[in-house]
Amino acid sequence: MSAFRSQITAAIIVFGLLQLSCQYLRGEQSSKKDAGSGQFRIAGTVVSTTGGSVLAQARVTIRNAQDPKDIQSRLTGDDGHFEFNVRTGKYGLQGAKRGFITADYDQHEQFSTAIVTGTDFDTENILLKLAPSAVLVGRVLDESGDPVRHANVLLWREDHSTGLSRVVRFRNDVTDDQGGYEFTPLDGGTYFLSVSATPWYAVHPPSTAQEGAPVIAAADRNLDVVYPTTYYAGTSDWEDATPILIRGGDHLELDFHLVPISAVHVIFRSEPQAENVYGFPQLQQRVFDGIDSQRGRENPRMISPGVFEVTTAPGKYVVQLSGPTQNARINEVDISEDHREIDTSSGETLSNVTASVHMLGADRVPKDLFVGLRDATRRGGDFRIVNSRGEAVFERVAPGTYEVVTGSSTNSYAVVQITSQDHASSGHTLKVPAATSLSISLSLVGGNAVVEGYAKQAGKGIAGAMVVLIPKHPEANRELFRRDQSDLDGSFSLRQVIPGTYTVIAIANGWDLDWSKPAVITKYAARGRTIVVPGQANRPIQLPDAVEIQPK
Repeated sequence: MSAFRSQITAAIIVFGLLQLSCQYLRGEQSSKKDAGSGQFRIAGTVVSTTGGSVLAQARVTIRNAQDPKDIQSRLTGDDGHFEFNVRTGKYGLQGAKRGFITADYDQHEQFSTAIVTGTDFDTENILLKLAPSAVLVGRVLDESGDPVRHANVLLWREDHSTGLSRVVRFRNDVTDDQGGYEFTPLDGGTYFLSVSATPWYAVHPPSTAQEGAPVIAAADRNLDVVYPTTYYAGTSDWEDATPILIRGGDHLELDFHLVPISAVHVIFRSEPQAENVYGFPQLQQRVFDGIDSQRGRENPRMISPGVFEVTTAPGKYVVQLSGPTQNARINEVDISEDHREIDTSSGETLSNVTASVHMLGADRVPKDLFVGLRDATRRGGDFRIVNSRGEAVFERVAPGTYEVVTGSSTNSYAVVQITSQDHASSGHTLKVPAATSLSISLSLVGGNAVVEGYAKQAGKGIAGAMVVLIPKHPEANRELFRRDQSDLDGSFSLRQVIPGTYTVIAIANGWDLDWSKPAVITKYAARGRTIVVPGQANRPIQLPDAVEIQPK
């Protein structure tokens, strides 16, 4: 009996092996047949970046890079699996699910890796990762632990998209009746929080009686208080703000406890600009990588002709004096002494700049073309849409040196010459003097060129590398940088390139680099590929040699 069972078991095993062999051969033949007919499969699994669990009922979409109308969409099964049958080509792959951040395959910022089909590429074992959306909530409470209503909560985010590590304003919310705020959905990153509010009970008696106003009974000086702008965790100085690291799926609860301080009253005297017309002051503060308006705890009030009083918290401010005929700015005023009078004559008178635009090689100006004046620190700037007369008009421009940048929603452009008062200068740097109405002419060139190539390592195309196009003089031409992410076969495409000489480099995991800083990027340029982009490029420019992928 035992021998008989052994014979039966052996026969079953042999039969099973034969079946598996047949199935394998049929699969091989099917795969070769699909490849031979130009048909391939794009398949894989959608998983969470937190724990790697599979995601059922996630929507996966592919788009043909050569034919935007060729779109397919599938829902994943219980095992998170998806599968598409496609022709030979290059495809964008995107995943979406409620409670997760919609993302493309291996996405970094606005870049991702496209899936390339072919016999040399494994497109059937793709791992598409989605990060759970994060939630940041909390309450703003006063010194008694009661909710602060209508407080303005600002969420700031560390940003690398311009090639410089900058902290920029991201979102804002206003607290509800319970003092609550909420920011969702959020993806992973480094954030900062700030809160500004007004004590509901505060009373700010004027320093001197306003002419013609009734006499007000003396107020309790303990009520003449303000809440300073408060940054997480509990500081009034943005330089001491605590960074908040958020990862996918986090649910953070961060409360603020506001502490009132004595208000300071600042006096401004303004010379009349016309009969009974005076310039009024506005306070601004430098915050992270920009300037933020501080409207004070109440609007400036004129207590006598040409005399304004502003109530605010102690600190360093930029004061802008605004009027119908003249505007001025005073930089870095330390307002810490109560009832201090600010000498407005020390301010620099602001200027007006009118820029007329001329397109080289084109008959008309694009409808949505904009021109920007960006200060030397790249922390602030003013942008204007070019009007129907082909002009961009800037009002209240502070004296200084600016980079003139331009572009549109569909194309990039560069300023190659600035003409001012019969003086022409190459480049895009403009010096604005004080108290002037400056008229300039901008000569622009469009970026229509496309640079294509391959990023390789040890002779093999590698996906996911950051590819950077570096201009010849990077410090003076930061707006000419271009980036892309290498696709599954290592290919990349740098678009909207302005004519000029460049170096192309590829860096593995370089997405958090300050790549537009010459001191950072120069060390990579030595192993890059040089290319000259002509003025008229009617077809993509191919790099003759692959770009070597360098470690970060």
